Amino acid sequence: MTMLGTPITPRPALTAAARAAQQAARRLASTDTNLRNAALRRMAQGLREGCEAIVAANRHDVEMARQSGASAAILDRLTLDAGRVEAVARGLEDVAALPDPLGEGEVWTRPNGLRIAKMAVPLGVIAIIYEGRPNVTVEAASLAFKSGNAVILRGSSSAQSSNEILADRMREALVAVGLPADCVVLLRDMDRDVIDEMCRMNGMIDVLVPRGGDALIQRVVRNATVPVIETGVGNCHVYVDADADLDKAERIVVNAKTQRIGVCNAAESLLVHRAIAARALPRIGQALHERGVEIRGCVETCGLLSFAVPASDDDWDREYLDLKISCKVVESLDAAIDHINAHGTKHSEAIVTESYTSSRRFTSAVDAAAVYVNASTRFTDGGEFGFGGEMGISTQKLHARGPMGLRELTTTKYVVLGDGHVRG
Repeated sequence: MTMLGTPITPRPALTAAARAAQQAARRLASTDTNLRNAALRRMAQGLREGCEAIVAANRHDVEMARQSGASAAILDRLTLDAGRVEAVARGLEDVAALPDPLGEGEVWTRPNGLRIAKMAVPLGVIAIIYEGRPNVTVEAASLAFKSGNAVILRGSSSAQSSNEILADRMREALVAVGLPADCVVLLRDMDRDVIDEMCRMNGMIDVLVPRGGDALIQRVVRNATVPVIETGVGNCHVYVDADADLDKAERIVVNAKTQRIGVCNAAESLLVHRAIAARALPRIGQALHERGVEIRGCVETCGLLSFAVPASDDDWDREYLDLKISCKVVESLDAAIDHINAHGTKHSEAIVTESYTSSRRFTSAVDAAAVYVNASTRFTDGGEFGFGGEMGISTQKLHARGPMGLRELTTTKYVVLGDGHVRG
C-alpha cells in the first residue's frame, strides 16, 4: 500500500479510461431524460437476452471461489442465477421509472431583481471500488448513469468474469441508443495497486466510493486525495426494550439476523432489557438456535441459554457476516443506547418497543444512518427505500448519509439571471 503523500502516476490504461469517462460524462450531463431512460430499458433487455451466458460466466466465478475456500456468505453474495439476473434487470427498469434528479431545485428573486436558481447537476465521474457482488456492477452503473454521471467500476477478481459480461451488455445498450459506451467503464486490471492509483486521480475522478469490507474501505479512506464517500461495515443492533411485544421481537430479530447473513444490514448484536430478559431471551434465543445461529453472550445471557457461549470483548465490535450474533442483557434503555453508540458502526440500529417515549428517546439518541422502530434492519437498502437501488450505504455525515440514491449522486449549481446588474 502506498503511503499518503507519496506521488503516484496512474498507469496509462487507467488514465485513458478516466479520460474516456470524462468525455462521456460531459456528453451525458446534457442528455434528455428520455434518452437515459431508453438506455436503461435497453440494458435490461440485454441482460434478459444474455441471461444464459451471464449465469454461465458467473458459474465459473463461483466455482473458482469455492475451490479457494470462500465462505457460504461470500458465495451467496457472488452468485447470480436466472432469478437474480431478472431482479437486476427489473432494477434497471425501476431506475428508469424514477423521476430525473437533474435540474431539480428552487428559484427565488432578490429585492434587486436578480433571479437565483439552485439546480441539481451531476457530480461528473464517479468511481466505485467494490468486492465480490456482481449485481453492484449494474446497480451502481444504473444510478450513476440516470443521474448524469459516468461511472468507473473496479470490482474484485473473484467476480471478474461476471462483471465483464454485465458491463459489456450495458455498453452495448449505450451504443445502441447513440450514447458513448464509456459512460460505463469497467477496469479489467486486477492489480491491487490500481486502487491506490485511483485514490490520487484528482482532476480525473470526481468522487470515489469504496463498497465492501472494512479493510477495503479503510485503505481507500486513508490513502485518497480524491473526495470519498465512505460506506460502512454494519455492526447492526436490535434492542428489545422492556415494553416490547415479544411476537414482534422474535420475528424482527430472526429476520434481521438470518434472512440474509452476508450483508451489511444484517443484525450482528442483540440487546435485551433486564426486566424482560427472562421471558424474551429463551424464546428469541431458541428461535435463533433452531436456525443454526451461534449466540455469544454475556454472563446473564449464558445463564438463560444453555447453548450460548461466552462473548469476548471483541465480540461486541464484530461484523460476523455469518450465523453468529453477540447478545447482552442491559440495565436500561440508556445503557442500550450507550452500548450501541460505543460499539456500532453508525449503519442501522433497531428498537422493539410499544413505548412511544422509549422509541423517541432511541431514535434521537442513537447515532446511525438509519434507526428503526419495530422493524428489521434488513430494510436499509436503496430498493426498499424506493430509490431503485443504491451506490452504497454511507455512514458518514457530510454530503450523503444512508442509502445513496439518485439525489445523493448530484451536486449543486447556482444559475443567476440579471439584467445588467452590477454590485454597488
